[in-house]
Amino acid sequence: MTDEAVLVTGGTGFIGSYVVRELLEYGHDVVAYDLSTDTTVLENLGVADDVTVCRGDVSEPTDVIRSVRETGATRVIHLAALLTTTARENPRTAAEVNVMGTNNLFEAARILDDQLERVAWASSAAVYAPPTNYDAEWVDEDELVYPDTLYGATKEYNEHQARVYCEDYGVDHVALRPTVAYGPYRETGGSAFLANIIEKPALGEPYSVEYGDQAIDWQHVEDIAQAFRKAAFTPEEQLTQRVYNVRGVLATVREAAETVEEIVPDADIDVSDDGELPWTQNLDMTAAQEDMGYDPEYDLESGFRKYINVLREEEGLEPI
Repeated sequence: MTDEAVLVTGGTGFIGSYVVRELLEYGHDVVAYDLSTDTTVLENLGVADDVTVCRGDVSEPTDVIRSVRETGATRVIHLAALLTTTARENPRTAAEVNVMGTNNLFEAARILDDQLERVAWASSAAVYAPPTNYDAEWVDEDELVYPDTLYGATKEYNEHQARVYCEDYGVDHVALRPTVAYGPYRETGGSAFLANIIEKPALGEPYSVEYGDQAIDWQHVEDIAQAFRKAAFTPEEQLTQRVYNVRGVLATVREAAETVEEIVPDADIDVSDDGELPWTQNLDMTAAQEDMGYDPEYDLESGFRKYINVLREEEGLEPI
């Protein structure tokens, strides 16, 4: 391996597979470390043959440390976690995977400090309190952190332990707080309705959705992959902080539906303003832009159109 080998935990998952492709495009050797060795998304992205897939469990400390050492990775991008719904259903496992799994990566960086230069890892916008707690138009990294989900709580704890590992042991880390990723091959989850706004009309199916007046950050998965690559490789002297907001385009659910209707003229989407979302989405990403050069590539129209055409192609339909 080269001296710029990167190990990606959760590397066969949705975001992980895009991160793998992003790293490969920039010439890095990549190891996808994951409990699942299903390479379907990697295959869909055309990179399954270019990445080493290593089956492993982030909650097993000896497995993590051995894998980092044996792969010769100089950087880790740590994405493996139980997400919101799964964490709620399996609270103890969520603590083991999300908290202790992250601790195992920081321990690997502490023990293998001559080898491992940085851990870039996924915190989450879920660390923020619900939106009623903020007066600011844009919420920056210094605003109140008070999650109302177990998933968010695990990420908040990880930010604390990361800071201690950095201050006490010199572990170089960068955390990102993304919102909700969308894009081809997305796994279903608690926010599946967001994907369905795009996926159902793309395939000619009607769809009804609530929350029309609620603002959502629409973050294309390729933009998140760019952010993690930059988090892993931005020189330390350029960093003014260790935790960064990253987002895409802030738009209401109704605005997103209207964008889909512009792309798919015969889309049948019924939008109501019923319901209220508990997610704080209006994240200020100035620091990520200035320190790391994070620059989202996709607006709503271009991101949705690309997503829609991948779906249509898979179903044998004409692109639009």
